Amino acid sequence: MSLRQSALIGATVAALAISASACGSSASSGGGKKSAGASTTVKLMVGGLDKQIYLPAMLTQRLGNFKAQGLNVELTDEPAGVDAENQMLAGNVDGVVGFYDHNVDLQAKGKQTESVVQLLQAPGEVEMVRTDEAGQIKSPADFKGKRLGVTGLGSSTNFITKALAVRAGVPVNQSTSVPVEAGPVFIAAMQHKQIDAGMTTEPTITALMQKHLAQPLVDMRTAEGARKALGGTYPASCVYFPIDWVNSHKDVAQKVVNAFVATMKWINTHSPAEIADKMPTSYYSGVGKAAYITALQNEKGMYSPDGLMPADGPKTVLSVLSSFSPAVKGHQVDVSKTYTNTFVQQAK
Repeated sequence: MSLRQSALIGATVAALAISASACGSSASSGGGKKSAGASTTVKLMVGGLDKQIYLPAMLTQRLGNFKAQGLNVELTDEPAGVDAENQMLAGNVDGVVGFYDHNVDLQAKGKQTESVVQLLQAPGEVEMVRTDEAGQIKSPADFKGKRLGVTGLGSSTNFITKALAVRAGVPVNQSTSVPVEAGPVFIAAMQHKQIDAGMTTEPTITALMQKHLAQPLVDMRTAEGARKALGGTYPASCVYFPIDWVNSHKDVAQKVVNAFVATMKWINTHSPAEIADKMPTSYYSGVGKAAYITALQNEKGMYSPDGLMPADGPKTVLSVLSSFSPAVKGHQVDVSKTYTNTFVQQAK
């Protein structure tokens, strides 16, 4: 799938929309290269830059933490995490800001990637049910025969939706996953009744509720909510790279982690209003700044306080994916090789 939107962000805080073909060519060479001014260029693709679950990526840039590490980080935007993953595997970008569960899924498929810093300790996702379907869909046990919105097929929202269905006794082949991205596309899918329910994040959740189009069914914006829905701690957004890249760019990886760890500490010592003040106005224009701040307040606990992988997180993710995915179930997966705390510990 080609890129819908790209934002290239460097030390000069430039945001440039480019075409899909330009995206492919501009991110084609290996990372860790020195650019003008002796900074090191790293290309990261984010599975939805304006989503609050990926807020640390833009915030790290806005706080100047990349620049402080001597990095010129180019952030590109892709609505679905699975497409960001594919761009990384194709060598078009160095790494991804996406959900940790992709690392487990990829290892089961014979591809070795590694999370180097954990940004979220909960998914920050909510299964929203269309308002006129609320009487029919009261829990995931009612997913049979329903059209369920996800950001993309093979995305983390797709993974978690299938897991919710299976845990409620509904086989994955008895519902239909519909790729509807997030934001305006997701909202339009609800409005035009293309989906009966769907999994999304803030600020799309708030926008749906403001328009009275949908209401929460399963709320995983907190660690407690994730444990209730999925049976354990489900670490979500992280920064991950191919293991070969990490091994050959350890000094660069350390600088990337240093920048993100500084941001996670900043998030946990500042208010939602202060955080919102640092974000581009376009991030909350659809819902209003006050609603954006309220949404952030409601889920601020999802952010990792230190960047470390929760001890029980990888085991939960493996269990969840094994519950429905033939690519993972029955395959040998060593979760200890899907993440590392080493860089975070050195950053601390």
